[in-house]
Amino acid sequence: MREQYRSTPFLEETLAPTPMAQFDRWFRQATAAALHEPNAMVVATATPDGRPSTRTVLLKGYGPDGFVFYTNYDSRKGREIAANARVSLLFPWHPIARQIVVTGTAAPVSREETVAYFRTRPHGSQLGAWASAQSSVIDSRKELLHAYEQLAERYPEGEPVPAPPRWGGIRVTPETAEFWQGHENRLHDRLRYLREGTTWRIERLAP
Repeated sequence: MREQYRSTPFLEETLAPTPMAQFDRWFRQATAAALHEPNAMVVATATPDGRPSTRTVLLKGYGPDGFVFYTNYDSRKGREIAANARVSLLFPWHPIARQIVVTGTAAPVSREETVAYFRTRPHGSQLGAWASAQSSVIDSRKELLHAYEQLAERYPEGEPVPAPPRWGGIRVTPETAEFWQGHENRLHDRLRYLREGTTWRIERLAP
């Protein structure tokens, strides 16, 4: 299977001064293009001895300090991040022949930020965060649903649900960010930001 990409050149002079500003531009364009869940991103983590794992999560916030998603801190990714803070993010926007690859370090957000976000989640999602001991082995789906039903009785619709103590946000602070634009004949544009102290250096990579 092969597709010929066709798009306008992606040039250095069009770049924003920081990767987060450039991400904002592309994210807005991906949203305007009506991509399905443009905030879906692949998060890659690794154990201290280098055993990698990946999964897709939803980006829930971004700004000058980086990218934020939420998880159970006792999940596989949570445990791996606690032991090895170096992670990678991938935004695969295939319908518009673009992708963004970020490498950086991950750390928990403040408890206040976690609680504020948790309050915005739908009631069912709040209960789900309590019901699932994420990444742990369970006997059956019935066990998961039973836990959820018990929580629904304890916290009916309209009742405030506290944020689980081992659930919260992770912020990834970028060290590099590569913006990839597909082109004909596999002559793609790859422009990468590299952090150098408080500034960013930009380099072009061969496709």
